[in-house]
Order: sequence, then C-alpha cells, then structure tokens
Amino acid sequence: MTPVAIRHAIDPATGKTLDTQALRDHFHVGDLFQPGEIKLVYSHYDRMILGSVVPDGAPLTLDKVDNTGTESLLERREIGVLNIGGAGTVSAAGQSYAMEAGDVLYLGMGSGAVEFAGEGRFYLVSTPAHRVCPSRLIKPSEAKRLELGSKETANERVIIQFLHPDVQETCQLTMGYTQFLPGSVWNTMPCHVHDRRMEAYLYFDLGADARVFHFMGRPEETRHLVMANEEAVISPPWSIHSGAGTGSYTFCWAMAGDNADFTDMDMVAMEDLR
Repeated sequence: MTPVAIRHAIDPATGKTLDTQALRDHFHVGDLFQPGEIKLVYSHYDRMILGSVVPDGAPLTLDKVDNTGTESLLERREIGVLNIGGAGTVSAAGQSYAMEAGDVLYLGMGSGAVEFAGEGRFYLVSTPAHRVCPSRLIKPSEAKRLELGSKETANERVIIQFLHPDVQETCQLTMGYTQFLPGSVWNTMPCHVHDRRMEAYLYFDLGADARVFHFMGRPEETRHLVMANEEAVISPPWSIHSGAGTGSYTFCWAMAGDNADFTDMDMVAMEDLR
C-alpha cells in the first residue's frame, strides 16, 4: 500500500493568519521526484491527489493507496500523468504507453494498477470520478495551444491544454502546462480566482539557483511562497494563483471541481490587489 500525506482544507480567514512556515506546511509540496519512490499528497480541496513517481531503474506500481477507501486508487478515480524526465513507460489495464518528456497520459476510472518504468520522471494528478472516460496518451502536437500575453508585460506565454474538453474527455480533471517565451516570467497575471474549483501548480524546468515567487491568498490579503524546481503548490478555490520567476520555467496546472470550463474564472482588477 502506498502512503499518502494529508493536507486539510484551510478557510481564507485562517489563511491570512498563517506565518511563512505554516503557509508552507499547508500549501507547499516539496520533496517530490525521489529516485525509486512514489510520493503522494491528498488534498481535502476537491479530494485531489498529486504526487510523483521516479522508477530509477526498477518498475514501480501504483495501486492501493492509503486514505482512498478502495482496493485500487483508480477504482473511483481518474488520473493525469505528465512526464518531465526521460523516456519511460506507463502500463495500465493491459495497455502500455511510451511517454517522452512533455507527454500527458489520461487513465480513466477503473484502469486498475498502474506500473511506471524507464527513465521518466512522472508527475501525477488524480481526482474522484463517477463515470468511465477513455484512456489516452496525448502528445504536445495533439494538445490545444493558446498564445497569450506580451513582451511588454513580461508574460508572453503558450498555454498547452491536454485534459480539456476540446482535447480529451474526462470526468472532472483538467490539466496542461504553460511555457514562457524568452524574457517573460509572469504567470497568470492579471490574476483571478475560481471559487468553483481548486488548482495545483507544479513548477519545473527551473535552474538550480532560480526561484518562483508564487502569490496566493485573497486578492485584498495576498501572501507568497518561494518555490524551487520541481516543487508544487496547492491553490484553494478562494485564492489567487500567480507568480514571477527569477529565470525561465514551466508550470503544470491541474484543476478539479464543479466546472471544467477553462475560462470559468473571476478576474481581479489590478487596483484591487493588496
């Protein structure tokens, strides 16, 4: 059985009273991508599970997980897998999927045990599901691309949507990643909230000495977390989620909740930020 760390939901009134370490204890997810290990975190925001698998020369199997109450993780769940490492293989339900860096795999409810092998560094996001959707390996060339921002505001970027209604049917999981053009560092700015769904970010492709300042909290009461390479953050539905890096980076976003419409958000005016 795979252990899982538990993160309880925090309301905005409590959130604004937390000091730096308490914010990190509740929202920051570090210590991921350990060789030969499966690392999982269970968030009580929309029951999302996020984590990592690094086979490191020997296959690793994800099946029964603490705290799900089922014999297999995917008995009543779906999962998205992003490979941020070398070539690897993910196998489930009698199918084997060869994954290169940047590929995203969707496995529907009922897929059973999942085996990971090869040189991949796999990032996982799993959410509860109530119906079966077809499993599929999605290459970046098959994803939907949105070009946003500008050089003048340092947020010229490409949003690449994989688990999205226009690309791949899911029960409730939405997932993709955002890449920046040279010289741009700001993500999700102007910022927004979406009270109907939570979100998680994984920051990766950072240099060893680079950092991303991830901003969170209510628009009128913001806080920040300092993020290093291959670290994740849990974003509550009531919180903004934007950031700026000291250098180039990529981030994977994943959402769960009532609404899978990517544009379902409440924008925050710049003058309202504090």
